[in-house]
Amino acid sequence: MEIRYNRDPETRLPHIYDHGVSEHEVEEVLRGLGEDYPARRDSRLKMGQTAAGRYLQVFYVPDEDGAALFVITAFEMNDKRKKAFRRRQRRKQR
Repeated sequence: MEIRYNRDPETRLPHIYDHGVSEHEVEEVLRGLGEDYPARRDSRLKMGQTAAGRYLQVFYVPDEDGAALFVITAFEMNDKRKKAFRRRQRRKQR
């Protein structure tokens, strides 16, 4: 699956860098287990954990054919969201 990133117009680097997130971490969350919800307009929100233990939220738009994704932004969950996410994950395991 091809993954494209929203780039900062000044630096031409992926916008996720502004939030201290790497492409590798985004790909781990997108390919891993977690929760995927509809977000605004045609975008989606994927919540998940990286192999290093970080809890991330990734906003993306899937291409119409489903072969690629465009990542808008990604950032670490705040404590409240992280706690709720972990609680939902524990409930799923029961």
